Amino acid sequence: MDLGIGLPVCGPYAGPEAIGRAAETAERIGLAAVWTYERLLRPAEPMMLGVGTVPLPEFQAAVYDPRETLSYVAARTSRIRLGTSVLNALFHPPIVLARRLSTLDRLSGGRLTVGLGQGWMAQEFTATGVPPVRRGAGFAEHIAAMRRVWGPDPVRFDGRFYRIPEGEAGPKPSRPDGPTLFAGAWAPAAVERAASMGLGLITVFSDWDTLRSTIATFRNAGSLPVAVHVNGAVTTAPVEDRAPLTGPVRQVAGELAELASLGVDHVFWVAPDHDPDHLLDALGRLLRDAGEKYTNDRSLM
Repeated sequence: MDLGIGLPVCGPYAGPEAIGRAAETAERIGLAAVWTYERLLRPAEPMMLGVGTVPLPEFQAAVYDPRETLSYVAARTSRIRLGTSVLNALFHPPIVLARRLSTLDRLSGGRLTVGLGQGWMAQEFTATGVPPVRRGAGFAEHIAAMRRVWGPDPVRFDGRFYRIPEGEAGPKPSRPDGPTLFAGAWAPAAVERAASMGLGLITVFSDWDTLRSTIATFRNAGSLPVAVHVNGAVTTAPVEDRAPLTGPVRQVAGELAELASLGVDHVFWVAPDHDPDHLLDALGRLLRDAGEKYTNDRSLM
C-alpha cells in the first residue's frame, strides 16, 4: 500500500504555483500519487447530499480541469503518478477523451492513473447535453469504446450509444492495454459493475464497516486494485472530534495497518480548505513514522 494527496485544484489555496509546488513536494517526500477531480459547475440551488439538502461547498465553484492540470504537473515532475478521482466519462465523447488521456499518458511517461465516474449531478448532465439515462449501460459502452481507440489500428466501434467509424486514431497510450482505469463507486451495484468491467475501485471513506463491506463486495469478483479517497487532512497538531484516517500523524499511522489488512493498495487525502504545505508536512512525517512500509511501490500502475 502507498500514499497520495489531492492537489489544491480548488478552494482558497488553489492556483498554478500552489499546484506545481504541491506536486513537486509530494514527489520529493516519497508520496506515490497526486490526484485531481472534475466539477463543471456549482449549481445555484441546494443539492440533495447524504446530510440532506444543502448547497455544494463554495470551493466547488471553480475547479481546475483535471487533464490540463495533470499535463502541467507532468512537466514539473518525473516519477510521481498522476490520477483523476474522478473524471466523469459520460460528459466527453469516447474518442475525444481516449485521445486526450493517451496524450497525457505519453507526455507523462506512462504515469497516468484514470479514475472514472458516471456523473451524478443533474445540472451537469443538462450542461453537457447528455441524458442521465446513459448511466450504467452507457458507461460500460463508453469505456469499451475508449479501449478500442487505445487498441491497434484500424479502430472501429459500433454500439448502442457510441459509434466510431473505421480509421486510425492516435497517439496510443504507453502500454498496449491503455492507462490503469478505476471506477469511482460506493453503492453495491456500482461496485459490482466496476469489478465486472475489469476496473479498479476508488471509494470514498465514510466509516470502517462500510469500507469493509464495499471491499468484500468488490473482491468477490477478483483481485483488482483498490484506492481509498479520504476527505480530510492528516495534521501535526491535535484535533478534536477527528474522523478516522484524519487528524494527528500518530493516530493515522496506527490506522493504516487496518487499511492494509483490507487489501487496500493506495490511500490519498483531499482537503481543499487545508493548507497543502501543512498537509504535505504531515504526510511526510507519516511516511517517516511508517518507515518503508507505505512508500511508493507503484502499486496502481
